[in-house]
Formats: sequence, structure tokens, C-alpha cells
Amino acid sequence: MTKEAARRAAFAARRAAHETGRGDAACDYLTRVLRDFGPVPLAGYMPIRTELDPRPAMAAHPGLVAVPVVTGPGAPLVFHRWHPDMPMLPGAFGAPVPQTAEELVPRVLIVPLLAFDRRGFRLGYGGGFYDRTLEDLRRAGPVTAIGFAFAAQEIAEVPTEPTDQPLDLIVTEQGVILPAQA
Repeated sequence: MTKEAARRAAFAARRAAHETGRGDAACDYLTRVLRDFGPVPLAGYMPIRTELDPRPAMAAHPGLVAVPVVTGPGAPLVFHRWHPDMPMLPGAFGAPVPQTAEELVPRVLIVPLLAFDRRGFRLGYGGGFYDRTLEDLRRAGPVTAIGFAFAAQEIAEVPTEPTDQPLDLIVTEQGVILPAQA
């Protein structure tokens, strides 16, 4: 299956799962997982389309929290500090970004996705932003990438390329998946 065909199928699966209203259960699991990391710098994301909403877990995190900012095509993401009551501006792809640009380097990232597999690979929207970002962050030190998805977004095997960066954990409304890296 090509990545484009997998994306079409994954959008449909995520849309159907989103309509079930099980996002709160997934966020509860995510909040519990994040507690194990303590107050390390965390990057979440502002949900778009039918993505799961990690903001309650982000707000409960005891450390600094940031959200991604797209600076341009082909560039890795940067992360700007976020808290629930701060003013936001429209950002790329419809995801709001903080009005005040205070950069933060996260050690844990909550990563949105369209599909995932048990190896820990994710299918994103095709821009490569998270793959470039994770590669750069991992070069600089330890980073944990947590995929956040509905269980219905799991597929047998995500089509991969050499530049694809694996996830370290996947959190769904059914619990936590520890990938079996090949």
C-alpha cells in the first residue's frame, strides 16, 4: 500500500473513531503516562481536524509545556512555550500558535498521527516535520516520542522510508503500546 492510499484509509478510520467520543479515555491514559516523566519539558500539539485533543494532559503536566510551530517547508519544527490561558494566533495548517514566541526544547513529545503500527512507525500528513524534528532532537540527546491516537488508527504495517523516525510509545483509549522495534 502506498503512503497516499494509507493516508486516505487512515483519515476515514480516525474520523469514525473520533465520532465515538472516546477521546477522554485516551487523554486519561496520556495524563497517567506523562506523570511517569516528571517535570521534564514537554511538547504537545493543538489538535486539528479529528486529531485527539491532548490539551488536558498538557495542562496537567508539572513541567514546562510547548506546542509546535512550523517555520517553513522542509524545516524542523520549533516549539514555543504554551499554557492554557495564553493568547494564541492562527498558525500553519490551522493549528494555533502562542502569540508570544518563547522557544523551548522538549525532552518528551506528544505526536499526532493518522496511523501507526506495532513497530512504532507512524503515518503523518506527509510534510516530514516530525521526522526531521525527532532526528534533530535525538541527535542532541534523549527524547521520548509518544504517539497519541485512537486504537482504530492501528494498521498492520505503516509504509516507511529511511527518514521515518519511530515512536517510543503509543497511547490510545485502550491503553499504552510499547512498540516492538525491528
